[in-house]
Amino acid sequence: MGRLFGTDGARGVANSELTCELAMSIGKAAAMVLIKEEHGKKPTVLIGKDTRLSSDMLEGALTAGLCSVGADVVHLGAIPTPAVAYLVKKHKADAGIMISASHNPFEFNGIKIFNSEGYKLPDALEEEIEAIVLDHSEPYPNPTGAGLGRVSLMPEAVDEYVDHLVSTVDGDLKGLRIAVDCSNGAASATAGKLFDRLGAECIIMNSAPDGVNINEKCGSTHIEILQEFVKNNKTDCGVAFDGDADRCLAVDENGELVDGDFLIAICSKHLKEKGALKNNTAVGTVMTNMGFTKFCAENDINFEATAVGDRYVLESMLKNGYCIGGEQSGHVIFLEHGTTGDGQLTAIQLLSIMHSKNKSLSQLASIMKRFPQVLVNVTVSTAKKSEYSSDAVIKEAVEKVENELGGRGRVLVRPSGTEPLIRVMLEGEDIGEITDHANNIADLIKERLG
Repeated sequence: MGRLFGTDGARGVANSELTCELAMSIGKAAAMVLIKEEHGKKPTVLIGKDTRLSSDMLEGALTAGLCSVGADVVHLGAIPTPAVAYLVKKHKADAGIMISASHNPFEFNGIKIFNSEGYKLPDALEEEIEAIVLDHSEPYPNPTGAGLGRVSLMPEAVDEYVDHLVSTVDGDLKGLRIAVDCSNGAASATAGKLFDRLGAECIIMNSAPDGVNINEKCGSTHIEILQEFVKNNKTDCGVAFDGDADRCLAVDENGELVDGDFLIAICSKHLKEKGALKNNTAVGTVMTNMGFTKFCAENDINFEATAVGDRYVLESMLKNGYCIGGEQSGHVIFLEHGTTGDGQLTAIQLLSIMHSKNKSLSQLASIMKRFPQVLVNVTVSTAKKSEYSSDAVIKEAVEKVENELGGRGRVLVRPSGTEPLIRVMLEGEDIGEITDHANNIADLIKERLG
């Protein structure tokens, strides 16, 4: 993890940690790196944003920074993160920037940068940007006259992205009645158009963003709202997105959660049946539920686990020629159709399987059984996030629990890539046992590092 960029871009409280000055500097440095990559050519950068209050402010700062060093900027407006990745490649731009803090509360914001192929920047280029911004390794250029960048708009951005999503589905979704939670985020601009085009009967929820209600008691971070709605309104299922719509969680007709592990299992099995599961492999992370591993073994599918973070899932997929992978959080990548996680793409792939097989979501999800899993977050300072691994007392406590669980469970302790947290995850057959162990380890970390 770098000094500015975590596993999912630069992120912090807007106007405090992520200031206009910092955003402007990131814009300048990003343009400088891109100009080098393009051998002096004047770059074009697309900028999208989510619906939080600070996104307009940071868009202005980034735009000023980019234009001041000679890059042209195209504003896409409020739009999902995967739309930026798609449109960058489609329009042959040099880079794309998404202003979003994803699932975080509205006071946070972030900056994600995509290259000309729609992939997140590799570590080396992020480190080069960090060196320019933090170490002043190179002076910022100061062009004048015709050397300055210009700003334009792309009003057709939403429709082009929706067209792309519709093209990934064979047939339609007529006959399905679905609840769709947009989290008062970026999906508010696209979900209604998408599901209308596919013919589903939809009840759109939480699609009235006001700048401060993004992710507030709604969306994939508060799935209990959708669970209750689906049960009370007897819909066939529900899907929920996060603030920038790169994640999707689902709820079956009984109100039961269908998380990212289940979504990947359902889609992987469907791809295998079609002969389209490349290299017979699905990719997850070390946080993937043990039940998914068992599902893969039962269905003769290979499973590859990476470090936590969609960038690591994507790296494995690109390196080894795999076509599907993702995280329990609902960040799922369908490499045939996109270069990053896409909540709405995931939703329509799932719904298309339901439609074509004429099966309920609970029937589809029955192919996998979830092992009980407990996650406890411990707040620590950013400086201390990595110290847990070298603390002998913490290490000994974790090893003791692992030995006690044996083959009945596992322990995973890791720093968050986006927040000042250490996450303690335990998985096993007995929910009471693993809950006690998780709380004990979390209390010890709090005592040692909190």
